[in-house]
Parts: sequence; C-alpha cells; structure tokens
Amino acid sequence: MEQLSADDYILFATIAEFHSMVRAAEHLVMPKATVSRRLANMEAALGQRLLIRTTRRLTLTEFGLEFLDHCRRVSEEVAAVQDFVRSQDAQPHGRLRVSMPGDYARHHFSRAIATFIDAYAEIQLDLDLSSRRVDLIGERYDLAIRMGELTDDATLVARKIDEQHFALYASPIYLALHPAPTHPDELMHHTAVRLLSDRGNAVPWKLQSGKSEWEGTPPGRLTLNSPDMIQQLLLDGAGIAALPCSFARADLLQGRLVQVLPDWSQPTVPAWAVMPMRRYLPAKTRAFISHLERYMQKG
Repeated sequence: MEQLSADDYILFATIAEFHSMVRAAEHLVMPKATVSRRLANMEAALGQRLLIRTTRRLTLTEFGLEFLDHCRRVSEEVAAVQDFVRSQDAQPHGRLRVSMPGDYARHHFSRAIATFIDAYAEIQLDLDLSSRRVDLIGERYDLAIRMGELTDDATLVARKIDEQHFALYASPIYLALHPAPTHPDELMHHTAVRLLSDRGNAVPWKLQSGKSEWEGTPPGRLTLNSPDMIQQLLLDGAGIAALPCSFARADLLQGRLVQVLPDWSQPTVPAWAVMPMRRYLPAKTRAFISHLERYMQKG
C-alpha cells in the first residue's frame, strides 16, 4: 500500500468535518480539484471507498467512519505539535484573527488595541467587529470576545476577562413627557428600546432590589442589536433602555441621560475570551489576551 502522509489524514478529517469538499478546500486553502484528486489517491492506496458522493451530500462508508477516528487523532496530534512550537516563540508573530462586538471594542479596547500593535510589531491583527457570532474553527479565528452566557461547546475554551454592569436610562426629554417609573411594574406603561438577542427576540429585563425581583419585557417597537445605537436613540428621547453603565457614564455626568429606577439593579453580564480548544495556546493569542486583561485591570 502506498504510504499516506499526515496531510492526507488531515485532509480526510477536514472533509468529514465540513461534509463538503468545497468547504474543506476553502478551509485548507487549496483548489477543489486538488482535494478531489488527493481523496481519490487515498482511496486507491487504501483499496477502500471512504465516501459515497451524490449531488446533494457526502456520506461516509463504514470503513470511512472507522478510518476517520484515526485521521482525527493524527490531526489533533499535528495541531498540538504546531501549537507547542508557536507557544515557544520568543517574539509573538504572525496573523491574529479576532472577533469582538464593535460597540464593546470602541468603549473598552480602542487604546489597548493601539498599544498592542505598537508593542508587537511582528503581529498582523485582523479584527471582525460585526455583531455576528463567528465560527471560530470553521472560519479560522484565533479568538473571539463574547458577552453573556456561553453555549456548551467541547471544541472551545473560555476565559472571563470582564463583567459589565447594566442600568436603565432615559433622557430628560423623554422623562419630561413621561414621568419616571417608581416601580418596575410601571415600565409596562412606558416605551422601551430593547436589545435584540442572538435568537431574534428582545432580551428581557431582570431587576432586583433587596429580596424583591422583577422580570419582564416592556412594550416597544424598536428592537436592535447595537448598544451604541440604543444609546443614541435614548439621547433623542426614544424611550427607556438598559445600557452598560460604562457606556452611559459620560452622558449621565453631563445630564444628557438619567438613571431610571436607581434602587433596582440588573445582573452583571460577563465578557469572555473564547478560543478553539488547544493543548498549547499560541504565543500571539496569549500576548493579546494578557494585554487586554492588563487594560481591564487598570479600568
């Protein structure tokens, strides 16, 4: 039998992961024809069919399923060796792909990012500041900053780097026309500007004062996924909304916003650095997280 290389095992594991030769080719940055040819060569060398191809899908044969276990182990070991080598770099370097919410980045990380680039001249930093939740492994991201509760995913590891405190705010313009509520129940008679969740619905408001708790979704015809835009809408008198206290601080001090129901607090929202599960964290990723954490500690 012709000797198979580690690259062949990784190729087949990638095809099986994406259930598509086109997506596997994109992930591996090689032509689809090359992927097809190498797969055919593997099957010829093994004397076994690995996949059943139709116009709609790829299905692993019984032999292909058993062979996939070996391929995954080889792929994991190769990745571990590569990560180990990168983790030992004396000077972090290379391309670092990071995803984080644009609003959060602007308020908290602008200066940290500028000084990171200045400190690490050999790192090329690519930032995705969209609100979408990227596929870290499929899209080859090194790191994502994510807010709130995380889904259970064995392929990812997370490290908490911050906690955001929230409160309810409105502008003096709005409160001049609509007297401020004195109890959360009265919020149901006000206009809310609501935050849009990843699931496509308005995030409910949870409030606590001592042992009293309240949860609800006040009425409103504006639901959006940008805290920055919600803040601007509040300044223009659009209603009441929950905002991170760090976002609202300057407007609160200058009297452009007023805290609503100040005796009622909201749960804090954690910020996480989320990375693909690896035995060794690459030096460039480790340097970036440490840099962000130092800035968060400074406040």
